[in-house]
Amino acid sequence: MRRRWIGYVVAWLLAAAVAVAVGVLAVTSVGASVRDRGPLGNQAQRTEGVEGTATPRPGAERVRRTVEDEFGSFVVECRGAVAYGLSTTTAPGWRTVSYEPGPDDDVDAVFARRGDSIELEVYCDQGRPTISDLERKTLPDRD
Repeated sequence: MRRRWIGYVVAWLLAAAVAVAVGVLAVTSVGASVRDRGPLGNQAQRTEGVEGTATPRPGAERVRRTVEDEFGSFVVECRGAVAYGLSTTTAPGWRTVSYEPGPDDDVDAVFARRGDSIELEVYCDQGRPTISDLERKTLPDRD
């Protein structure tokens, strides 16, 4: 009887070890396939390389877009899949906190007014400047 129990315990430990190994392998594989992909659903090809060192394909078409909102405007140009932040213009009361000139797979700009801020991210979707994220934030009032 005792040998049978030891056999069951050993079998259970082996099955648990195999299940953990399979689980770790599955999570690692899925994580690797999702890593470094940018916004989910983004079908634009990403340029390989270190951030800020992207280079457009030779002869890539240049497409410029001015994104306008209450903050003012952000001018972005796509050269194929590579984005460039060209300039910002602020509306009265707003200021440009920062903007990324590129070249990169996406560029962003941050605008602020009193306790409000707007962060805008633009990428090149099939060579066309497209907003991928626009976040509006309000700082809490200080008493």
